[in-house]
Amino acid sequence: MKILWVKAGGLVPPDTGGKIRSYNILRELAREHAITFFSFYGAQAGDIHSGLRTVFEKVVCIPLDLPAPKSFRESLDYGMRLFTNQPYNISKYCRPQVRAELRQLLRQETFDVIICDFLIAAGAIPWESPSPKVLFTHNVESVIWQRHYQVTSNPVWKLLSWREWRTMETAERKYLRRANHVLAVSEDDCNFFRNYIDAVKLSVIPTGVDTEYFRPATTPEVPNSLVFTGSMDWLPNEDAIIFFIKEILPLIRKEVPDVSLTVVGRKPSQRLNQLAVCEANVKLTGWVEDIRPFLATGAACVVPLRIGGGTRLKIFEAMSMGKAVVSTTVGAEGLPVRKGEHLLIADQPAAFANVTVALLRDPVRRQELGAAARKLVEERYSWAQVAKEFAQVLTRIVGEAGS
Repeated sequence: MKILWVKAGGLVPPDTGGKIRSYNILRELAREHAITFFSFYGAQAGDIHSGLRTVFEKVVCIPLDLPAPKSFRESLDYGMRLFTNQPYNISKYCRPQVRAELRQLLRQETFDVIICDFLIAAGAIPWESPSPKVLFTHNVESVIWQRHYQVTSNPVWKLLSWREWRTMETAERKYLRRANHVLAVSEDDCNFFRNYIDAVKLSVIPTGVDTEYFRPATTPEVPNSLVFTGSMDWLPNEDAIIFFIKEILPLIRKEVPDVSLTVVGRKPSQRLNQLAVCEANVKLTGWVEDIRPFLATGAACVVPLRIGGGTRLKIFEAMSMGKAVVSTTVGAEGLPVRKGEHLLIADQPAAFANVTVALLRDPVRRQELGAAARKLVEERYSWAQVAKEFAQVLTRIVGEAGS
């Protein structure tokens, strides 16, 4: 197949859940199919997207002059777009120059299928194009913003979250209906989308993990150590760790005074840095080249997410390394795991703390959970298998469009 893959936000380095998923699926697809990768993203020093030309047949990248997150310039940019009917997270990427270049590409070449990777890229897609168009959703974007609105107490952020939720909900429905087919990453997301489109337009593509890269390590665990991994410039991750440090960690400390927490992920905010400075045995690593040493030495992994959608690659990566995981229901949402067999689930602070304390005190239980988790992902969720299922769906969609 000749595939045009359109993605906002860039692809490399694959240091966020969405990038990791897309990168690994694309890398596997490129072994057998002709991929044109078209992406637009915030300009960055040391941009390495040109290196993708060794992986894909063609690469078209458009660096954009985007304001830094949470900066005064971003506030101005947001204000200028406030009275449009587009979500800010779509309008800031899908600019006229992006739409023009994508249309120019489609005038020059014909593709068997166009992939819109994430809803965010949908504002740039020429939906009138004759090629079948597949919307690859990694989350239910409107639900993420609804949860932001529900958990925040800041009145300004609550208002902005409400606007993004409502505009994203409208955009989500529109583009779900315009797509020839929609790919979701979990049955939960798929069930949500069935409220708006016919079930025959939906397929589930499971989350995968590189089971060779993320393998159980022989490195000894540090007693009473907890690890969280994730990009800290993604608001659900920041909310999760602030919630954990404020509400859950003090309860764990009452039972395990020397408990430590290592937060592994890029760009922790000033707010989170200030909070961590005041907490004993809390370390923020910032960006690291390899998260595996931190996972290896952690006694348990915590995923205290209250906001989010899609599926959590961080959980599959920990499971692939044979680590015991404690998660909220939202954190494990959409993953094909069984509570008590592959990981532990708790939602309220006291319950989460109690489960974590019991796990820290029971190395045999940690080993049992980790072994069952590793077995599950090793047998069923390699990226090669995920990409195979992805290609099968695309082949069917292309065949139906040509019939």
